[in-house]
Amino acid sequence: MPSQQEIELQAAAFRRLQKHLMEDRTDVQNIDLMNLAGFCRNCLSRWYQEAANERGIEMDKSEARELFYGMTMDEWKANYQTEANDNQKEAFKTAFAENVGKD
Repeated sequence: MPSQQEIELQAAAFRRLQKHLMEDRTDVQNIDLMNLAGFCRNCLSRWYQEAANERGIEMDKSEARELFYGMTMDEWKANYQTEANDNQKEAFKTAFAENVGKD
């Protein structure tokens, strides 16, 4: 079992990653994160939701996304999301062919 100090360090690292993705690099699109790293902001918010649910905290997808993004998805999309180009879509389709449409 991790020590309290390790948990605090992990939480601090998570908060820094969240800040980096939500404030410092809003220019990076989720599809680019998925194509390069295999996860994106939505994955992180889903993992947050799953962790909450595993601990008996009721949280749905939209609540988790709003907590992670610091705004609603509609606000995020209006402010930062751009339309994926054909190259991004093809890279995604190739990388995740067996999972497309499951999330």
